[in-house]
Parts: sequence; structure tokens; C-alpha cells
Amino acid sequence: MARATTAASQKTKSSAGNPSTSSRRLWEIDAWRGLAIVSMVIYHFAWDLKAFAEVYIDLFSPFWFYFQRSIASSFVLLVGISLTVSYNRAQQKADGSKGLYWKFFQRGLLVLGTGLAMGTVLGFMGMGRIDFGVLHMIGVSIILAYPFLRFRWLNLLFIAILMPLSYYLKTIETTSLAWVWLGITPPGYAPQDFFPLVHWFAVVLIGVFLGNSLYTAGVRQFSLRDYSAFFPFNLLGFLGKHSLLIYVIHQPILIGILMVTGIANLGFF
Repeated sequence: MARATTAASQKTKSSAGNPSTSSRRLWEIDAWRGLAIVSMVIYHFAWDLKAFAEVYIDLFSPFWFYFQRSIASSFVLLVGISLTVSYNRAQQKADGSKGLYWKFFQRGLLVLGTGLAMGTVLGFMGMGRIDFGVLHMIGVSIILAYPFLRFRWLNLLFIAILMPLSYYLKTIETTSLAWVWLGITPPGYAPQDFFPLVHWFAVVLIGVFLGNSLYTAGVRQFSLRDYSAFFPFNLLGFLGKHSLLIYVIHQPILIGILMVTGIANLGFF
């Protein structure tokens, strides 16, 4: 029994230190992200049908409400998990985390800049305002998360502080839009896409906790067969690897389909 335990321990250490293992993409994360992006396209198509084709869809019904929340939660949890895997794998290399924060900072700026550009375009087209949407939140969170990536259990304390704080911020009365990014909103504030930082950064930290628990040293800590070459996991994995691009282009494509098929006639074109 002792020999078997020792062998198992050596195998785990070997996997963590093996570049071919520790640098390999985790197919289940890509597939999960791909499933989230497909679900998001479905939700946004339903939104477009209601907004532009006058199809009655109750997006506030329990099904659509929790469907949308599951999509948002998946994306945000995956941010924390993915950042943690990248951070932990960098720690296994000889140069450690040299230049890693700058890499995360650049990635965060890219996502934030994409969100700002999309918000500007959608506002110009009259499709609703986006002051601090999902891309804004993810971009800022990627930059802010770096100091937290080394922690596992301590992040539960930060989560326990941020979550109640986010609900308290909702009770603060204001007429200004200056602090909506934190979750302090004026009466009747209803933007098209809204992910206040305090609440959703706590969800990112849940992802960090899961990443440090399930992918210690950037290596999977549980047994899982590789289905990455099989449908639909291969397709979902491909979509997951290109999720930002799909997020940017999917709405113009959906709207274009509605226009070409004559289902909707949008006056801004």
C-alpha cells in the first residue's frame, strides 16, 4: 500500500512538472466556454426576435432569467479558473511569473477596449446603452485579479466581503451615473448590459478558488477521459477558443439574418 501511494504521488508530481502535460490546453474548459458562447447566441437571438421582429418572448420568465444567469456565471467563473491555470503554470517554469502581470494587463485592456467599442457602436445604433457590461467587467477583473491568483482559501474571505457589499451598494441612493460600475445606480437605471464590478468580481474569485482547487499547479486534479476529439466537444472546444471573436461578431450576423430573411426591418441600416 505504501509503495502504491508513493508511486501515485510520484506520478502526480511528474504530471505537474511535465511540460507536455502542464502546458496542454484543458479541453473541458474550452468546451464549457464553447457551451456558454452557444447559449449566449441563443439568448441574444431570442432577444433580437423580441426587439426587432416583435415576436413575443417573455425574457423575464424563470426559464429565460436563469438561462441568462447561467450563461453569465459560466463566463465569469471561467475567467477566474483560466487566469488561475495560466498563473499556476507560469509558476512551474524556470522564469516563474516574469512578465505575467503585463501579459494579463494587456489582455484585460484588450477585452475592456472591445467592450468600450461595442458599447459606443450599439449606443450610436440606438440599441441601448452599455455603461459597464460583461466585457468591461471581465477586462477590469483580469487586471485586478492578479494579486488574488496565489490564494485559495483566503479568497473565500474576500468573496464573503464582496458579495454582501454588492447588495449593500444597491441600497445607496444616488442620481449620478458616476458609480454605476460599482453597482450604485440611480432609480430606474436599466442598461442593456450591466455587470457591476463588486458583485461579479466576487464571482471571478469563486473561479479562482475553483481553479486553485481543481487545477493545482495548472494540472487537472481529477480523473477525466479525453473527449476533445469527439463531437460535440471538439466543436464546443473550437468555439471556446475563439469566444471573444464570436462575442463581437455574433450580433451583426444575427441581425443580418433577420434582415435578409425579411423577419425584421431595422431602420438604422
